[in-house]
Amino acid sequence: MLGMFESILPVFLVVVAGVVLKRLPVISASFWDGLDQFGYYVLFPALLFETLARADFAAMASGSVVLTAVAAFLAMIVMTLAIWPIARRAGMAAPSFSTLFQTATRWNGFMALALAEKIAGHTGLTVVAVVMAAIVIPTNIVNVAVVTWFSGADRDPRALLVKIFTNPIIIGGLLGVIVNASGIAVYAPVMTAIDLVARSALGLGLIMVGAGLRVSDALKPQPAVVLSTALKLLVFPAVMLAIGLAAGLSGDILLMLALSAGVPTAMNGYVLAKQLGGDAPLYAATTTVQTIAAFFSIPLVLKLAAYATGG
Repeated sequence: MLGMFESILPVFLVVVAGVVLKRLPVISASFWDGLDQFGYYVLFPALLFETLARADFAAMASGSVVLTAVAAFLAMIVMTLAIWPIARRAGMAAPSFSTLFQTATRWNGFMALALAEKIAGHTGLTVVAVVMAAIVIPTNIVNVAVVTWFSGADRDPRALLVKIFTNPIIIGGLLGVIVNASGIAVYAPVMTAIDLVARSALGLGLIMVGAGLRVSDALKPQPAVVLSTALKLLVFPAVMLAIGLAAGLSGDILLMLALSAGVPTAMNGYVLAKQLGGDAPLYAATTTVQTIAAFFSIPLVLKLAAYATGG
């Protein structure tokens, strides 16, 4: 267990650095808004494109990994949407439920990549890349649709499709999959330039996570925050692990699937909530609690996954 803590500690130290830097008076407040936008429109799409375009999907049983990831994601969609009638009767507003949905079904793939590289090297990166290829694009499509629908904004199907397919993260992911599947050779200097940008995305992405955290919200979390944290950090990895075992997966592949499901929610959902009418303050509070809780839950999830696979 100590080894697992030490593997994830560097990632969380960078997140803590973001918390501290945001609160120091030496950096202009406007920088952080610009960094959020830069990450959303440039860094995250570049990293997703570069990872998916270069991923060696043939190096593993990618079909079983894809089916497991998609099945677990669909299960979480159904499970979370089923909560809405109960949440509405309890007085939860529709925009707040859209945040509950986002924070229960989204996952911080960039944190998963950083952790996977520390824990399982190239195999870990490849498994997480396969999971990203399988569910990152559907995740963003579903979440854009859900946030738009529950915000009460224009629900015209054509307008919704425009919002979905002009999302920069969806575009980056789609282009990466297309390049990988088609064998298109991207001009080497262009790919090198993209790689240089993508390399900065993991570190800056973790800094952005820390900068966006609201530590005071972790002291008195709302019921919606507690529910979302339980769904994301405990239920999602349990569902992924169960489906992976049923699919016959084991070893590092199963560990990395559990890791992918067990990381906190993605920070870019906060920007989405702000842009599309979701409950952004609730999203920030939930991200804070999930990130703190994940420091303890991820080693537990990995330990259980290792036990389940006979490790």
